[in-house]
Amino acid sequence: MFKKMMIRCVLSIPGVLLFGANAAPVTASAVSPPVATFLRIHAATQTAQNNAACTAIQPFYWEIGNQTEALASGSVGGRTYTADTLMPIASASKWIFGAYVVQARQGQLSDEDIAALTMTTGYTNFSNTSCVRILPGSRDSETVGNCFRTDNPKGGNNSDYDTNALGKFYYNGGHFQKLAIDLGLGADNNAALQHDVQMYLGTDVVFTYGSPQLAGGVNTSANNYAVFLRKILNKQLYISDLLGTHAVCTNPKTCATALYTPVPADLSWNYSLGHWVESDPASGDGAFSSAGAFGFYPWIDKTKTFYGIVARKDSSGGGHDSAVCGGLIRKAWMSGRVQ
Repeated sequence: MFKKMMIRCVLSIPGVLLFGANAAPVTASAVSPPVATFLRIHAATQTAQNNAACTAIQPFYWEIGNQTEALASGSVGGRTYTADTLMPIASASKWIFGAYVVQARQGQLSDEDIAALTMTTGYTNFSNTSCVRILPGSRDSETVGNCFRTDNPKGGNNSDYDTNALGKFYYNGGHFQKLAIDLGLGADNNAALQHDVQMYLGTDVVFTYGSPQLAGGVNTSANNYAVFLRKILNKQLYISDLLGTHAVCTNPKTCATALYTPVPADLSWNYSLGHWVESDPASGDGAFSSAGAFGFYPWIDKTKTFYGIVARKDSSGGGHDSAVCGGLIRKAWMSGRVQ
């Protein structure tokens, strides 16, 4: 006596898998396999070394990593910049301050915090050069509060407030400087400011302040900034869950509530809590970033799986140029294809 047995047939056709007699075919290409790490490394390296947008900004150092370590890196155009090269990072400081505020508030931001960190509080006249002091004595005595109250060399005062700009995006360091004072940091000089920010972010996030301005005063290296980015990926900092939240539009050409942005007019990025969201409808990939004027460009991809850095110091500026190159390196890494 034989028992009836149910047999599941698997038919194979080149390029197509059929599961069962009535199953719809599933093409092999419909399920994208993960990109092998060696392909990512090759694609990112070749792009960093050879893409025209990247050769244009040489020399620089680049790095891509995950929650635990750097996975690929290189010095391009010579050894001027390495993982340990210290440099001023300008507006990449903003992400550090944004994370500090979120950490100090234990992830529970007030409306005032959100408005300041998305640059909609009406402060439009802060000069990022007005608080830079050359002599050590003057540099050590400069405070967050003094910096906010000093005159702008181009006219007016750093603390000038424009009621017409309230509620509208205006990229300027005054929003952060005022919020820092409201948080009790007004009397801090460079050393005290470093201590107070590290108290919340951790002393393993190593940096100094060259001037006590929250939006642009940090000096650090790619290696040290990578620690900060890995802590975000590891959810060791509250800002991990708030990346991209409360974002506002920033392009005056396409957004009625935007007054000024340093991003080129053909890009419509959003601005979140001390960092950009690269959300342009045509070219954006949703990455979170914080490019500095001198060319230091850190990012985290939209899936919060990888971080990356382009590190260099160009005295004539170049944050956007680094973002273009860095974005191409990121695209190469994510796709495994040379750009």
